[in-house]
Amino acid sequence: MQNTPDLSCNYLGFNLRSPIIASSSGFTDSVKKLVELERFGAGAVVLKSIFEEEIAGEYDKALRHEAENTGREEFLDYLDVRIRKENLGKYLQLIRDAKQALSIPVIASVNCKTTYEWMSFSEEIQKAGADAIELNVFVLPSALGRSSLDNEKIYFEIIKQVKRRVNIPVAMKISYYFSNLAQFAHDLAHSGLSGIVMFNRFYSPDFNIHSLQVTQGNVLSHPGELFLPLRWISMLSGKLSCDLSASTGVEDGASVIKLLLAGASTVQVASALYRHGAGYMETMHNELRHWMSQHDFATIDSFKGMLSQNKYENPEVFERLQFMRYFSE
Repeated sequence: MQNTPDLSCNYLGFNLRSPIIASSSGFTDSVKKLVELERFGAGAVVLKSIFEEEIAGEYDKALRHEAENTGREEFLDYLDVRIRKENLGKYLQLIRDAKQALSIPVIASVNCKTTYEWMSFSEEIQKAGADAIELNVFVLPSALGRSSLDNEKIYFEIIKQVKRRVNIPVAMKISYYFSNLAQFAHDLAHSGLSGIVMFNRFYSPDFNIHSLQVTQGNVLSHPGELFLPLRWISMLSGKLSCDLSASTGVEDGASVIKLLLAGASTVQVASALYRHGAGYMETMHNELRHWMSQHDFATIDSFKGMLSQNKYENPEVFERLQFMRYFSE
């Protein structure tokens, strides 16, 4: 009788029971939802991000309201009470409650784009019991007069500021908007990160041609976006000194299998949960187990990275950019 495939894997130094992780989303913003995700087999959870914009927004709001009527010292007291206890305090409580309720790793998520002093908050995240921190960083390369090097320095400064404050594992979720993504990922891996998540998803504007208003574009990822993390994780697998986690375009068990074959240590899912519900994570696990049984793979490590550029018999296919044969025919 064939044994049930072992889905356990290693990520950020933790032994996870599954490579499928619940990504930062509305499904990870309450203990009730987190407990449900654990019940459906999640290997770990990434809590819904706390956004730098939330904190900065409160700062600006307080500044406009109070600056004309208070002294600097009183204003700072106001910030400490209003922002820390409400915005940050709620997040720390979520971490504490999640750690009490769950047996799987709890990863805090901070969405940031600057190195403001509030990043000392990472110390409090660690004290609250988070097992790791995922920094979700994206600097839009839109400023004329600012070089790509200037933009990239921000990422390394954020890592430096956080790493000097905590000793729990730190991962960074990045985009693909870099002039030399492979070299940038290599440098990130040598900056002290334990993991790199490819790729983050961000707000995109759209136009309503009837009301002539700027609206929000697609919020959820779609299966066609899988090919971005698939290509880059395949190309970087085995070449970096940190773990790789895949995100974006993960729609089903087949998506998970492909990304593991590429070399991902874990696969993060969010949009599929919005479409199908938290219970769909169990479906994805069943699809993964069924495929592993069909191919006689007993463990994740037995096939992880099998189709990465390092191991594939025809590695140049990962470098191809044009549809030469398709259009010639």
